[in-house]
Amino acid sequence: MGAVQDSFAEYVGARWATLYRLAVLLVGESRADDVAQAALVRAYSSWDRVRDAASPDAYLRKILVNTAISEGRRHRPTVPLLDELDVAAESHESAVVDRDALWSRIEALPPRQRAVIVLRYYEDFSEAEIARTLGCAPGTVKAHAHAALKALRVSVVESETSVGRHG
Repeated sequence: MGAVQDSFAEYVGARWATLYRLAVLLVGESRADDVAQAALVRAYSSWDRVRDAASPDAYLRKILVNTAISEGRRHRPTVPLLDELDVAAESHESAVVDRDALWSRIEALPPRQRAVIVLRYYEDFSEAEIARTLGCAPGTVKAHAHAALKALRVSVVESETSVGRHG
């Protein structure tokens, strides 16, 4: 192998698990491998620039997020991915949306809103870091976060109302 290939292979070997985890959060497990690999193909084609960037990890995360957003536009679900909320608990815990139900609601968000939520609440990025990763203004990040959180709240309220009527 050449020096570029060796360098790239070493980087991927060290970072694959992190990249794959982010891809799972962005597009779901069924498409994560394809999206992560597509992002790596894009990174490899300009590996000299990526490797020499101030932060190769940030550069590759940006490629991965943009790839996930593009894929999300092509693969919008035709059936809502909302799970019914199981209201079996009798205490205050019954008001808490369980993790799987919440995740299915996050999966149903538009790709850019989902990316903002994943980067903010799963990767613990600041608004400025998210803006750099997505290539947009911090105000745009705030708008996407606001819209996503509002959609999640509406979804939870609708689910609770539905469970209340049928349960």
